[in-house]
Amino acid sequence: MNTILALRSRFSRLSVGVLLGSFLLLPGCGKKQDEQKQMTPALPVMKVEPSSASVTTAYSVRLEGLADAEIRPQVDGMLQAILVKEGDIVKKGQPLFRIDDSMYREEYNTALAAQRAAEAQAAVAKVNVEKLKPLVENKVVAPVQLTTAKAQEAAARAQAAQAAAVARSAAINLGYTVIKAPVAGYIGRIPYRQGNLLTKNQAAALTTLSDVGRMYAVFSISEAGFANFKKLYPGATLQQKIEAVPPVKLTLSDGTVYNHGGKLESISGDFDATTGSIGLRASFPNPEGFLRSGNSGTVSLFSKYDKVIVVPQAATVELQDKVMVTLLTAGDKVMKQVITVAGRSEENYIVSDGLKPGDVIVTAGIEKLQDGMVIKPMPAAPPIQTPNAR
Repeated sequence: MNTILALRSRFSRLSVGVLLGSFLLLPGCGKKQDEQKQMTPALPVMKVEPSSASVTTAYSVRLEGLADAEIRPQVDGMLQAILVKEGDIVKKGQPLFRIDDSMYREEYNTALAAQRAAEAQAAVAKVNVEKLKPLVENKVVAPVQLTTAKAQEAAARAQAAQAAAVARSAAINLGYTVIKAPVAGYIGRIPYRQGNLLTKNQAAALTTLSDVGRMYAVFSISEAGFANFKKLYPGATLQQKIEAVPPVKLTLSDGTVYNHGGKLESISGDFDATTGSIGLRASFPNPEGFLRSGNSGTVSLFSKYDKVIVVPQAATVELQDKVMVTLLTAGDKVMKQVITVAGRSEENYIVSDGLKPGDVIVTAGIEKLQDGMVIKPMPAAPPIQTPNAR
């Protein structure tokens, strides 16, 4: 009996202990669950939907004159006069330099005199032929004399023609002593000075003359960029696509936006094997003459995307040349997703592949997220709509 009472007393104490322990554990479990809830990050998410976006792609350019002509002497001689200054705007045909012409003028005068003498000899030979014709008809002289006279006249005419050609050549050389502008434009650097000896085969040009009426902006794009270019603009042929490109914007090296729009004019016929790029050329009017050959800057090509997905750049990470977003999947779990960027702006990426309408992405705090982590999704602001991208 005592044994039974002892067992009952021991069991009662054990039950009370278990119950007390359970009550003590319950607050601990609740606290742990609260901590787990607090550890689940609350992050903003957004649903991606198709929209329209304007994109601007910028390329580095080098400016060239419509005609960049190297001015070189075509005859040898001493530089007698420099008729322009560096930076001058000149008209087509305006004299630029003058070479000492004394020798060439003498050669021309000599050649002209020889031409006149040869023409006189030809005239005498013709008179002789005319004189012999009636004599032969009347059988006063033998026909062979007339034949000989005609041959002499032909030889005299040939000598006169040769002398005239020499005189014309001398006149051309004399004209070359005054070097004129082949096109309108502005004068570049002049490395020569009055009194320098010039030769027609010299390595350095007297100066460079650039046509400033219009300027070319020359740039290149990669093979992938060219493929994207063909997709962006409408047209069955490349020329039609070129014509569909909106006016081109030029930004100078100091950040100034040029106040005249340009036009994309041409694309090279093949890719550069060394760089893997293809050349493009846009032209800009230059009525004020502000643009100069050799200037650098950037051109911006505008294009518009319809029904594309736009995501904030802040919602992406770049890893090993790949751009990724963080998708929200079932159970509020996250997963990294690689996307293809077709264009960009200061705030947004234009996505051409990797996302579909209705997908939900995390827009902030994605740096520490790992695949499979659970988050508490919160609504986020839509991507900022910007008129231009690059």
